[in-house]
Amino acid sequence: MRTPDERFASLPGFPHAPHYLEWRGLRAHYLDEGHGARTFLCLHGEPTWSYLYRRMIPPFLASGARVVAPDFIGFGRSDKPEDDAWYTFEVHRAFLLDVIERLALTRITLVVQDWGGLLGLTLPMEMPERFERLLVMNTALGTGDTPLSEGFIAWRAYVAKKPSLDCAKLMQRTCPHLTSQEAAAYEAPFPDAKAKAGVRRFPQLVPDRPDAPGAALSRKARDWSMNAWKGEAFMAIGAKDPVLGLPVMSALRKFIRNCPEPYVHAEGGHFLQEWGEDIAAQALKQWQ
Repeated sequence: MRTPDERFASLPGFPHAPHYLEWRGLRAHYLDEGHGARTFLCLHGEPTWSYLYRRMIPPFLASGARVVAPDFIGFGRSDKPEDDAWYTFEVHRAFLLDVIERLALTRITLVVQDWGGLLGLTLPMEMPERFERLLVMNTALGTGDTPLSEGFIAWRAYVAKKPSLDCAKLMQRTCPHLTSQEAAAYEAPFPDAKAKAGVRRFPQLVPDRPDAPGAALSRKARDWSMNAWKGEAFMAIGAKDPVLGLPVMSALRKFIRNCPEPYVHAEGGHFLQEWGEDIAAQALKQWQ
């Protein structure tokens, strides 16, 4: 299923031209702005898309960098397979690795949140020469050897009961400062429930046992990040996130070698990019 372009007309605060590549017979969308030597690779999560980064893209560009923000297959302007079974940990990770190769991304600052981190934090060990820095927000590694938080279990059950999850209402509830037009931009990619297979599947894909798909790979990434990561890191935490907040992020910090004390945003929630001007400014200040 391909979302009609007219559903993306007049997106507030989002003047960026779309770019597309073909991937396994599907059309995948990505933003590509700027021409700097460094690249900010910005990975969204569930159930959002690259629109989530609109507040962080301007300061990243102002620093002289290139900014690339893909939409996962099933989200945003990318095509949306309607078969729930199509969506797996392995297929989404393969997509990201191919994007990095095909767009020739180097000197990468990996910017992640939610599923952007579950998948993205497994990438640097595959191509360490391409990654320089991490900017990590409200996410985790799906290692399958620690219990899932009660907040996440509740979220997974909620999505399972809501096959037509209203993304606009979710974003308005979790980010109360959004205008109605900004909230509506998160529902724009999904004309109907059939288009939301990815939205339904992502919570079910989080590894919840040691032999779950992606768990062994995530444990390998955890070990690599603890022992072999040589780049810089910046961690920001939305304190009002009931799912991936302070306790989860404090545990994740132990797995990132040389990660400084996190920046805690007292008002920020799970979708911390919606407070992104401040987060970007803090990260760039640390890296001056």
